[in-house]
Amino acid sequence: MDIREKLTLLGQAAQYDDCVAPAGDVQRDGRGFFAPQTDAAPDPRVLPCISHLQAPDGQRKPALKILQTSACQNRCRYCAFSAGRDTRRVHVTPDELARSFDLMYRAGLVESMFLSSGIIGARRTMDEMIATAELLREKYRFRGYLHLKILPGAEAAQVARAVELADRVSVNLEGSTADRLAFLAPDKRMAELIGPLRTAADLIRRREQPATLGQGGVRLGLSTQFVVGPAGESDRELLNTVQTLYREVRLARSYYSAFRPVPGTPLEAAAATDPRREHRLYQADWLLRFYGFSADELPFDAAGLLRADVDPKTAWARVHPERFPVEVNRAPVSELLRVPGIGPHSARAIAAARRQGALREIGDLRKLGARADQAAPYVLLSGKRPPYQPPLPLDLA
Repeated sequence: MDIREKLTLLGQAAQYDDCVAPAGDVQRDGRGFFAPQTDAAPDPRVLPCISHLQAPDGQRKPALKILQTSACQNRCRYCAFSAGRDTRRVHVTPDELARSFDLMYRAGLVESMFLSSGIIGARRTMDEMIATAELLREKYRFRGYLHLKILPGAEAAQVARAVELADRVSVNLEGSTADRLAFLAPDKRMAELIGPLRTAADLIRRREQPATLGQGGVRLGLSTQFVVGPAGESDRELLNTVQTLYREVRLARSYYSAFRPVPGTPLEAAAATDPRREHRLYQADWLLRFYGFSADELPFDAAGLLRADVDPKTAWARVHPERFPVEVNRAPVSELLRVPGIGPHSARAIAAARRQGALREIGDLRKLGARADQAAPYVLLSGKRPPYQPPLPLDLA
């Protein structure tokens, strides 16, 4: 098997890991392969393993998103590469992978790398991933963005080396509790995941410089991913777990992967998770990270789920009429952030603009980046309510 075929197959395999960008941030062609975002004719040199991903600095970068190997000893019930499933297995050596990346980087095809792997001995596989990263940094002098997955059961020294080499590291918890994880991945133990996660968090925290940059020029960070749906967790349970991680280990962010059944796995007959649920979880996650919300404030239904038909911030506003309307010319930024249609950027812009003069028209909010029509039912402009269409009442039963 030549290296191009290996990279193609391992790139396809890596699509199951979302711990780089949320759903919708990666465009794929009709076969499900990763494809570059361009209207130009396809470059014959471009491989399906090349995708455009959003890096932590907000920039979209062409990335080699790939596995070191698709062979795996674990029997995760949802995974296309679970042990025992009849599928082709591929392995690439550190030298092959680093050299191939360097060729693609020099050709202008990629700017960054996301490296994960199946597991054939956690120590051995983690060593291979680290060796790949070392070759990139030391032999090929790559200084761009590098994301390394830390495998379950990785040793402390391996975690430390990964943190030294990468701009971001991630540990996929998969389940929101030990019981959920046991259902999804019976060979994994939460302690084998939380241990490396906390080790990585401690190493990053010790640097004690909020602006510490990795070699790729972005802030060092730690992330995780959850499989949403088949284990029966509620959104409330999941977001409470994530909130704890944000507070205790300074997690940079969490990713949510709506379950999609894979033929030939134990969960092949399970129902797929509605992609809207994944979308609402990302919206709620942003409320926790950037809007000053706590998980217990979010408007869950009786089953502990977020509404699929209304974004969580609007749902919260509708069940808290006592908090509105907000006078945009006087409200602190923390209150502006509670208004549907106003985000962190537009809240700061409003606070700056009103120092130059009162905001009187709904169009003033629009010019400052707010979604004015969405905000209109919840604001006052110099004591006056702008015209708006009253929202329908919300039933959270």
